[in-house]
Amino acid sequence: MNATTPASAPTGDPFHALRPRLHGIAYRMLGTRADAEDVLQDAWLRWLQADQAALQSAEAWLVTVVTRLSIDRLRAAKRERETYAGAWLPEPLVAVDEQTPEAIAERAGELSVAFLHLLERLGPEERAAYLLRQAFDYDYGEIAAMLGKSEPAIRQAVHRATERLRLDRPRFDVPRDTHVRLLQRFVAAASTGDRAAIRAMLADDVEVVGDGGGKVPSVAGGIHGGDRAANLYWAHQLRYGKRMAYRVASINGVPGFLRFVDGVLESAQAVETDGERIVALHVIRNPDKLARIVAAP
Repeated sequence: MNATTPASAPTGDPFHALRPRLHGIAYRMLGTRADAEDVLQDAWLRWLQADQAALQSAEAWLVTVVTRLSIDRLRAAKRERETYAGAWLPEPLVAVDEQTPEAIAERAGELSVAFLHLLERLGPEERAAYLLRQAFDYDYGEIAAMLGKSEPAIRQAVHRATERLRLDRPRFDVPRDTHVRLLQRFVAAASTGDRAAIRAMLADDVEVVGDGGGKVPSVAGGIHGGDRAANLYWAHQLRYGKRMAYRVASINGVPGFLRFVDGVLESAQAVETDGERIVALHVIRNPDKLARIVAAP
């Protein structure tokens, strides 16, 4: 790591202190760690060249730079995603070890795969305004200054984004241990090929969205309905049998699971539940998005 990389910033440097927040903004804007890290690298180089002593607020300056760089990068990414093969899902952030409730809660807030997938419906500036307000709690005046907009325009953008997402995002307040227990039951059923047990844990209107990136198969348009989804998991067990293994893990701060075939990670699956049944599964199979996950079945 050379002297011009963000990770080498001195511990007393504002960039170092704010790096988790800056990375959180960039990742939520862009959906991949590589893009987020590129944004932070660019911001770090600009930080080195800035007259830091003249800044009224290092945080405001850094958040502004990271947000605007993220907006520019997202504009380019959106053009690329228009030709992406199938559904585009974010790169998953996976943890397989136990963590403190505080750390889990911090990452889970406005970070789930389902939520980031939904954010793709917003324009870059609208997405930035919404995230800065709802996920990072900046006030409207601060966001207006960061984005170079009027405060009324920011209020309108956040309100419009909130309404659009509210209509498409049912919220379920499910205790984490309840979520995990349901997943453990589902994984046990999927591992043994008990189709009736699999189906019993799926909502009638469950949706399965897959991202293969054109590199591995995924169902175009996803799968809708409990019977079809149950058949999918049942068919996987019939095909692979004991060659397939599941492991419950934290996917973007929310309980989900990893699936392995012959000891190789095949997918990371983010799961939404109403507490009784699974209502949505987001299945990330694109090998490029699984490359950083280090875990064994």
